Amino acid sequence: MNKIHTSQLNSIDSIFYSKGSTENTQKTLDSEWLFKNGDIVLISHKGEQYSLRCTRNGKLLLNK
Repeated sequence: MNKIHTSQLNSIDSIFYSKGSTENTQKTLDSEWLFKNGDIVLISHKGEQYSLRCTRNGKLLLNK
């Protein structure tokens, strides 16, 4: 599984698209890009690891 580290986020900024005003812009990441190499994405958050899974029905499940 390919890992993207925080230091690499600036170089992949083109995969995000902005939504909202320029002062409080939300960044959106397309799920097709997230799951292009499989149906599970591992997320590290505050020292904990989570898995985000795309089901056969296209639903997203987040588990610790």
